[in-house]
Amino acid sequence: QCDLQGLWRNELGSNMTILAMNAAGTFSGSYHTVVAATNKKILVSPLQGVQQHPSAKRHSTFGFTVQWQFSDSTTAFVGQCFVDHRGKETLETTWLLREEVVSRKDTWKSTRVGTSIFTRSK
Repeated sequence: QCDLQGLWRNELGSNMTILAMNAAGTFSGSYHTVVAATNKKILVSPLQGVQQHPSAKRHSTFGFTVQWQFSDSTTAFVGQCFVDHRGKETLETTWLLREEVVSRKDTWKSTRVGTSIFTRSK
């Protein structure tokens, strides 16, 4: 089974900490990105999420949002946890980042999409 709790790092070097999950599958934590489209100082930002049926499946799905503390944007991640035959856990995610824009006419440039792969930090 995949346990989301712990320290994770993605391919760009960003770090994520997921705290203990409750019986309903909800969790919180923090995210420290190393990449940002801003000149402001990058701050550790809170995350909130949920894992689908956390005790029932080996490769469960999950989602979480990050409220960036240094910009006017929010990112939603969805993903699935995979455990290989050696027990190595990998979180495969897709994300949408929504940045605040001044008016509706600028909505076309307000959302970015990407993928991140997280592995457990030792």
